[in-house]
Amino acid sequence: MSDLQPRPYADDDLPVLQDIVAGWIALAGRCAYDHVGELPHRIYENLRGRRPIGELVQVWEERGSVMGITVNLRFGCAFDVFTAPALRGTAAEVAMLRHAAYVTEHAAADDEEFVLTDCFDCDTVRAGLLTELGFERFRTWDVVNELALPSPQDLPEVGEPLLAEVREVEGFEIRPAVFADAKALAEAHNGAFGDSWTGEQYRAEVMVKPGYDPTREIVAVAPDGRIAAFCVYWTDPLNKLGHFEPVGTHPDFQRQGLGKAVMAYALREMAADGMTTVTVNHNEENTAAAALYASLGFTSAGKTSGYRRPRAAVGASDVVR
Repeated sequence: MSDLQPRPYADDDLPVLQDIVAGWIALAGRCAYDHVGELPHRIYENLRGRRPIGELVQVWEERGSVMGITVNLRFGCAFDVFTAPALRGTAAEVAMLRHAAYVTEHAAADDEEFVLTDCFDCDTVRAGLLTELGFERFRTWDVVNELALPSPQDLPEVGEPLLAEVREVEGFEIRPAVFADAKALAEAHNGAFGDSWTGEQYRAEVMVKPGYDPTREIVAVAPDGRIAAFCVYWTDPLNKLGHFEPVGTHPDFQRQGLGKAVMAYALREMAADGMTTVTVNHNEENTAAAALYASLGFTSAGKTSGYRRPRAAVGASDVVR
């Protein structure tokens, strides 16, 4: 424990960290770890513009080996902690949780009442540690959905008729994104999620960052050139696990099957890349997302719960020095 210390994250760390987390999943299963694609999404898209990344993301090392990752200030008041299987349930994991809560508490805006985190409902180890640290469960956060992929040769039966219908009847083009789409992508994300991206920001903070590949952001382009729907898919070759994050449709184009079309396109790509299982999460209250994923054959494979603690309960003694 005395040799475990955090250091600031740097962009060059990402591919190594993704390989390490994939190895943790292979060893211990998914119950304590989200998909490796969540790392770049949470580090770059969720934290963009708040602080230098190295202030909000820490890599925890012990004698030169990575033993944990903490991502702080997501949603302005939430943190994530990924801990190596060998340290689960130990004082080292407690130290990471305390440090992440402290960093998030002191970086959050003054009007944030709580510090938040979440964990899979199956992760009783993490839930127990959070309870010991004064966190309480306050809501179901996400539903985790899963789909077993058929072999690549079987996927056109799922995807091609849908894509053909969209192209022929609606006149939409379904294709991978390119860097020139940055402005249109920013507008689509803003419409879908109520965000405030500019094209320059989306290119600089997402498209050119480590881990992102524009060919893995699938878009539905309307006849007027606007991006109507989009999805980003991620792959974990070690565990043959695909993942969607995010998925969205601009309000002007909802209920036209475009979210399903871009996801169907991506499913074929993931199957061709050797993925055998795909996951996608959604807020439990988002019934539209639940219906979309169910229409593609996804079924619920578990849930995550949100935990919170009043900011006043976080003290300077929680920092690892």
